Amino acid sequence: MPRRSYDQYCAIARALDAVGDRWALLVVRELLAGPRRYTELHADLPGVSTDVLAARLKDLEREGVVTRRRLPPPGAATVYELTPRGRGLLPVLAALASWGADGLAERSPTDAVRAHWFAVPLVHRLEQVAGGRAGVVEVALEEGTFHLRLGGEGPPSYGDGPAEAADARLATDADTCVALARDVRTVADAVAAGRITVTGRGPLADALRGA
Repeated sequence: MPRRSYDQYCAIARALDAVGDRWALLVVRELLAGPRRYTELHADLPGVSTDVLAARLKDLEREGVVTRRRLPPPGAATVYELTPRGRGLLPVLAALASWGADGLAERSPTDAVRAHWFAVPLVHRLEQVAGGRAGVVEVALEEGTFHLRLGGEGPPSYGDGPAEAADARLATDADTCVALARDVRTVADAVAAGRITVTGRGPLADALRGA
């Protein structure tokens, strides 16, 4: 069944034709952290039905945003991952996160939360503080752990879970991440107030500590 189109010769309309359906950009958000199995995607997209998730993945594959591949043994599972076109949506999601951050001022009791949902707004805050220093930063919250890859040749990126090797480790909480995302607190302020603890040695850790 063909998807609906805005039928407008406009770059914004074309983009929304590709990723404007409900859940589509949240699927992309999850895959920015790396390849994921269907069950992992479903677990980290609370509220989406299996039928809708399958349809969105198929739509995103057709648009060249997502691809599927089979892991070699012993994994032998199918994973979904972003294509280069899909990874190009990171700055789009970063802009959306910045624009929508004020909506985090109040949290409803029914709101789900995952630690890595703070990664997109946080990676750009830490990039500014890092001042071009490259490395991996592990961020631990009560809700879970994720890691950020800063600097280097490519754009910043992130992954779910602990880092295999981190140049710096940050311990903080969701409220501090929200304050950073909303731009009501700086990294330096949070470190000085003890809301962020930085461990590690080297230029990147020193920069994040403000040393």
